[in-house]
Amino acid sequence: MDNSSETNNMNKLNVLISGGAGFIGSNLALQLLQRGHKVTVLDNLSEQIHGVNPESSSPLFLSIKNNVTFIKGTVTAADDWNKAIAGNDVIVHLAAETGTGQSMYQIKKYSDVNIGGTALMLDILANTKTAVKKVVVASSRAIYGEGKYLSEELGPVYPGHRLAKDMDAGNFEVTWPGAAKPLQLVATDEESKIHPSSVYGITKQNQEQMVMTVCPSIGIAPVAFRYQNVYGPGQSLSNPYTGILSIFSTLIKNNKPINIFEDGKESRDFVYIDDVVRATCLGIEKEEANGQVFNVGSGKAIPVSEVVALLLKYYATEVPVQVSGNYRLGDIRHNYADTDKIKRLLGFTADVDFTSGLKRFTEWVNEQEVQQSRYEDSITEMRSKGLLK
Repeated sequence: MDNSSETNNMNKLNVLISGGAGFIGSNLALQLLQRGHKVTVLDNLSEQIHGVNPESSSPLFLSIKNNVTFIKGTVTAADDWNKAIAGNDVIVHLAAETGTGQSMYQIKKYSDVNIGGTALMLDILANTKTAVKKVVVASSRAIYGEGKYLSEELGPVYPGHRLAKDMDAGNFEVTWPGAAKPLQLVATDEESKIHPSSVYGITKQNQEQMVMTVCPSIGIAPVAFRYQNVYGPGQSLSNPYTGILSIFSTLIKNNKPINIFEDGKESRDFVYIDDVVRATCLGIEKEEANGQVFNVGSGKAIPVSEVVALLLKYYATEVPVQVSGNYRLGDIRHNYADTDKIKRLLGFTADVDFTSGLKRFTEWVNEQEVQQSRYEDSITEMRSKGLLK
């Protein structure tokens, strides 16, 4: 990770990270400490992420606990926010419920934590004298829904939800009324249409908009990062609701078959954890980030079938792989980031290409205790809710 002399010479900050014991948060905390900043973490140590007995067994929490001021609490409690905010110059708001599929049937929980927790933070900042000068909020590529496409006849278009009747017939690619020729996928820039296709995406849009709207009115600089699919060593291998790299890895390690949804050609932009942390540090430290919204991604679309093939190659093993045609309502087909803006304003480009990053990830997984796969339970749960076809 970057630890340049430029950052070493700047003013040191007191930084609060909500969700700071999570995958992104713990890595960010360690890097901020290396850069000379003081870190406070507010986290509820959710069992879904950290497992049972997290204070004694969660590697993410254990990696930071002796070097940060840790507050076990929730973003839905004013007392916890007040205790955490006190004395900090910057808030990095990462705490959120994050499962796209799960959000479609735990709607109140996702709304209470993601929207309500952010509203509570902003309410405190608006009505209490604090030292906070900047709020960095973790937004998501999920706010875009489907990515940006070009129609030869019509120009840029932003397709909406795919229809169940089309996907039942095996037609998974997006379409647009009046476009006779297939649409061309292009990079999604920050000015693209916002039209989330899941409750999770709606809550992230709401978080971002509240921060970007409220903070300037109270003299606080806002920054929003629309993260793509973040991966790397340290991410949860037991959470069946987020991260296909972890889900597939745990299935492979348990010698269980892999069911690739749709036709395997659906794609995502995977961005390595070190790059995400570096981008976030630039947002914290650079005034050029103030008031801006940035995509954070690799700028490349990787098909899911290629992901599975690389995982099997790096694990040097074989398990049954089926491209099933199953699909999950609310899933998008494609989305990858246009990263021109963050390169232009912050000088950031992702350093770690997907094949190198995935090799590092699989080497780390090989060193971990094999986790019991809970993927089948999550599939059963989604099917019972009518979300998996």
